[in-house]
Amino acid sequence: MSEVIYGRNPVRAALQAGRSLNRIFIADGVSRQDVGDILELARKQGVVYQFTDRRQLDGLTDGRHQGIVATVAGQQYAELADILASARRSESPPFLVLLDGIQDPHNLGAIIRTADAVRVDGVVIPRRNAAGLTAASVKASAGTSAHVPVARVANLNNAMQTLREEGVWLMGLASDGPSLFNRVDYTVPIALVIGGEGKGLRPLVQRNCDEVVRLPIAGHVDSLNVSVAAALVLYEVFRQRMGIGDG
Repeated sequence: MSEVIYGRNPVRAALQAGRSLNRIFIADGVSRQDVGDILELARKQGVVYQFTDRRQLDGLTDGRHQGIVATVAGQQYAELADILASARRSESPPFLVLLDGIQDPHNLGAIIRTADAVRVDGVVIPRRNAAGLTAASVKASAGTSAHVPVARVANLNNAMQTLREEGVWLMGLASDGPSLFNRVDYTVPIALVIGGEGKGLRPLVQRNCDEVVRLPIAGHVDSLNVSVAAALVLYEVFRQRMGIGDG
């Protein structure tokens, strides 16, 4: 599902053209000086790059990669402003999902799949240190990523501030949240903010939430898989908005 660009000039040209690159792979042993301009462009655009074994690059190409390979998303990202504008035209209050550093593309895809099922207006992810719309995440979404707009932002906290200024309530999900997830009102304009695997919400992101909720845990583990936890809260939002089980 994802396109591969390889060779120094093609990768450089893709960055200069502003194409949405998921990740750049550079073979171990390549001098940083030789690809310095490419790394600088990547840093400015928030594109993740990593040095890795040359054999990984060989497996992605026909071997003529000059020590550098970039992967491109199978579909283009949306703009946060466009997601908000579309949400405002909907019959229901805006409903967004913000993901704070989901690393596993399968978790990202699973969350997008649930988001489609419960009528989420859009998903927002950071450009750095997070999974993007790769072949794996698109496949895990079972094709629903084509129907749920995904925005990729340089700074998640700035995106949260934009949403707050637009009247969207920022609801974080964390194990230490003071409120149970099903004891709050989700019928208002809302953005559910979900942390990454293992670490959860970053401290600043959690502090920037208007409210933080938790899931009750009674077993031998202290947390659920992030895509499962997200699904439980997303369906509670959906249940309240549809009036299922009320009265």
